[in-house]
Amino acid sequence: MWIYQKSLEYPVRITKTDPRMALLIITQYGGPDGESAASMRYLSQRFAMPTNESKAVLNDIGTEELAHFEMVGSMVRQLMKNATPEQIKAAGAGGYFADHGKGVWMGNAEGVPFTAAYFQSKDEVIANLHEDLAAEEKARATYEYLIRMADDPDVIDALRFLRMREVVHFQRFGETLVSVQAAMDEKKFY
Repeated sequence: MWIYQKSLEYPVRITKTDPRMALLIITQYGGPDGESAASMRYLSQRFAMPTNESKAVLNDIGTEELAHFEMVGSMVRQLMKNATPEQIKAAGAGGYFADHGKGVWMGNAEGVPFTAAYFQSKDEVIANLHEDLAAEEKARATYEYLIRMADDPDVIDALRFLRMREVVHFQRFGETLVSVQAAMDEKKFY
């Protein structure tokens, strides 16, 4: 079903240690509007889609969200890997470090663990697609907030790429909603 290329979708090359930023970015790894929730949402909802085209869109975007999940994890790791205990404490990440060390963990910026309650999958395709549109806008907004808090050009570059992909996904879901509504409104001739 998938072919895994052993490289990131977009290069993440962060050289500056910043556990404060890592603690914020982790929300896009395991938070409510993050990449893991998005991928699970779309890959679950695809089964209810009424057309091959709509199934393919959810499959493709769900798969791409897994690539973004990998990028975000790489960002967090690169921001944390050379941090000293003093830097970690100063960043307010002492609790995170006590539980996870410098590992990447599925939680939000406040330390709340990932939960499948972050997303829904129904046998109601119009409701699913509206949820998907909202999810992409919330993720875009989160990336925008993260960009505003970042000061490292390498971090900002990767966050901008991810933000733009949310815009593209929003557009694709809008197109899919229109095509699914049209397909559902067609008269069936037997």
